[in-house]
Amino acid sequence: MKNNFIQRTITGIIFVAVLVGSILGGPVSFCILFAIITALTIYEFGTIVSKQKGVQTNRVITTLAGAFLFFGFAYTGIVPGHYEILIPYLFLIIYLTIGELYLKRENPLHNMAYTMMSQMYIALPFALLNVLAFHTGLTGSVSEYNPILPLSIFIFTWINDTGAYCTGVLFGKHKLFERISPKKSWEGSIGGGTFCVAAAAVMAHFFPFMSLGVWIGLGLTVVVFGTWGDLTESLIKRTLGIKDSGNILPGHGGMLDRFDSTLMAVPASVVYLYMISIL
Repeated sequence: MKNNFIQRTITGIIFVAVLVGSILGGPVSFCILFAIITALTIYEFGTIVSKQKGVQTNRVITTLAGAFLFFGFAYTGIVPGHYEILIPYLFLIIYLTIGELYLKRENPLHNMAYTMMSQMYIALPFALLNVLAFHTGLTGSVSEYNPILPLSIFIFTWINDTGAYCTGVLFGKHKLFERISPKKSWEGSIGGGTFCVAAAAVMAHFFPFMSLGVWIGLGLTVVVFGTWGDLTESLIKRTLGIKDSGNILPGHGGMLDRFDSTLMAVPASVVYLYMISIL
């Protein structure tokens, strides 16, 4: 137990340091890190679903497609309007679909479904981090890199997870979603949300490019959709009959285990900020 705690702590510190350092390090380190994370997560997803009878996805091409989608979004973020960069990605998706016509596998429908899920559930949310990171300047021809918005998603996620766990242990009585995650409670979820509101106030103080109300709204968006993301991954693992999605992070499981909340929180945050911008 003690060794596992030490292992989890060391892994967690390194994980946070690499993530924060790469985001704050600039657009190059940001893009390289999350392209790698995207690729590893998609490959891991392909590995766990391919353990089912009759399922055999093309993990190499789906991984390549996901990484290309991330770089494509990054390029259109840096140089707005050049969407032709995404054309090769479309060819990869077409290849993955048409390929099932000729491979004569046992269950081509499941293969196609899981292939498309890897792109919609994993690749697209990570690619949308670029929408948060790059902002078009006044000229509309080039963008500026702002690490605070993508970083805030992870800060709110970590604070929500920690606050929900501590509050749940101390006060948790009413189950939030017992069928999927018996340990989660309404008290923990409310506690995590409260901590995130406080964190949003701190973010508004140090980074006033958004108002306090918008920061709080962003924090609560991450709380709600991050929790749904966590529950969604739990549902996937229960359906597949596995405890962890992988073991790439000692003491923390796999990539999906670490980024499950992010996969829902990022798209929801993009929609939230877009709605705020047009109001």
